[in-house]
Amino acid sequence: MEVRRADFAGSWYPGREKDCRDTIEEFLDGSLPCPGTDEKAVGGIVPHAGWFFSGKIACNVIKCLNSKSEPDTCLLFGRHLHPGSDNYIMKAGRWMTPLGELEIDAGLAANLAAEFSFRIETASSYEPDNTIELQLPFLKYFFPDIRIVPVGVPPKASSLEIGRRAVAISKNMGRKTIVLGSTDLTHYGYNYGFIPKGTGEDAVRWEKEVNDRKVVDLMLEMDGEGIISESLRSQNACCSGAAGAAIAAAKELGAKKGEKVVYSTSYDIRPDSSFVGYVGIVFTG
Repeated sequence: MEVRRADFAGSWYPGREKDCRDTIEEFLDGSLPCPGTDEKAVGGIVPHAGWFFSGKIACNVIKCLNSKSEPDTCLLFGRHLHPGSDNYIMKAGRWMTPLGELEIDAGLAANLAAEFSFRIETASSYEPDNTIELQLPFLKYFFPDIRIVPVGVPPKASSLEIGRRAVAISKNMGRKTIVLGSTDLTHYGYNYGFIPKGTGEDAVRWEKEVNDRKVVDLMLEMDGEGIISESLRSQNACCSGAAGAAIAAAKELGAKKGEKVVYSTSYDIRPDSSFVGYVGIVFTG
């Protein structure tokens, strides 16, 4: 099989196996217990900045999906897209991580691609994408034999149907599936051309307590359509189509509620005039 390279290894996250494994083990935090310990965790929302800023959040969400399940496939929704963008999928091959390769679930991907219009990527012809790649070492660490279906979906209602159908197809194929939606939250500051509340501590407070909170609340309510509408209105989720698709898929897997693992911003790690919000959410049922 062709192998897609790990484009962001060595820059956005450690490129060597030992360093990658050591960093993951440093991220594991007993003060961030998995929610719904009596329930099955079927999916989550994870951020995708460099691991220095948000890796700990993503790691602890994906850890929670390992608590009561032995999945064989992860539906992984991501990609920075606008409402007029195409859908994207990788249908075959493998994707390299510092911990080893992850195989594409070719059967599931092919069946999904037969129902919807996708731009097909291959291991040798693709656009680099941090939203999905940065989750792969975590998946390989917690689920060494899991296969993946990497899907890019834009912020529009049809993306929710892709999420629902992906799970319906996986069930018909006898797959044991988990889902992840990859998105960061408000990108605030001159670096991002978004400064509705000026600069300084008041701007940080507004991002945390107002703008990010609106979309996080919708994620916890599992309102996929609301997330997409809110993000287009308030610029508080960069991949709301992915979040909406993951929520639709999680509902199809029986999820009843979302529970927040942790929220933070890049400002909390390294104060700056430009900053980004991150949240980790687990869906249980």
